[in-house]
Amino acid sequence: MRFFNFEEQLIPLDEWVQNGVDWLVTNYREFFQILKVPVEISLEGLQWLFGAVHPFVVILVFAIAAWRYAGKRVTLFTVLSLLLVGYLGLWEDTMTTLAMVICSVVFCAVVGIPLGILAGRSDRFEMLLRPFLDAMQTTPAFVYLIPVVMLFSIGTVSGILATIVFALPPIIRLTNLGIRQVHPELVEAAIAFGATPWQVLRKVQFPLAMPSVMAGLNQTIMMALSMVVIAALIGAGGLGNPVVQGLNTLEIGLATMGGLSIVLLAMILDRVTQGIAQK
Repeated sequence: MRFFNFEEQLIPLDEWVQNGVDWLVTNYREFFQILKVPVEISLEGLQWLFGAVHPFVVILVFAIAAWRYAGKRVTLFTVLSLLLVGYLGLWEDTMTTLAMVICSVVFCAVVGIPLGILAGRSDRFEMLLRPFLDAMQTTPAFVYLIPVVMLFSIGTVSGILATIVFALPPIIRLTNLGIRQVHPELVEAAIAFGATPWQVLRKVQFPLAMPSVMAGLNQTIMMALSMVVIAALIGAGGLGNPVVQGLNTLEIGLATMGGLSIVLLAMILDRVTQGIAQK
């Protein structure tokens, strides 16, 4: 039977997707160019800030944050790691990567936390949102690059937009989980004392869900850093450039320096954000 002949392509999904993206590019490219303006402005501001500030000040700020939230060992590790990155000649790339991660994580938090709260307070909304989150988390990261390049062109901003899509699900899921884990009796008690739904959310549910929200933020940071190398393939700057360049020219030393710097930066951000969550 022809219906069970799997040697032929019966569903031209590739053509449908290609035609859909072509239609968006033809009719709404200007809209997508406007859409990336807030990301572009935020990134330029962060890059200017990290470029204008002396490296000693940046190391001092990270050391104080590590001392305050993660302890002496993490502080020593933070200082030594940032010094090593600087002595490897990758300080500028590290600051660019840091600006990209902060920019993408901020936009993920602005979008993801409200969506997570809505999902935590509405079973129907969570049911509608779950398939999209599953698709976003399981779709290979390289697949994001093609439509992003077609809609937003190449560059660092396009890399951040792809990173936002890739890193958004954890903060939505864990915010949703944190809201749902608040004991119903606490909510009922607040309502019994005359609290409005907004007051219940602001003074009961969200504060109690904060550890879960911070865990989601931590995971979002880690996923954003994992996109650094992939985003470099579409012209994004930062520590992904040495890795991609080393891959293209088979310079294992250059790729190792870039990869090591990414790992050290990821460990610093992970330890500090975990400390903040515990505090």
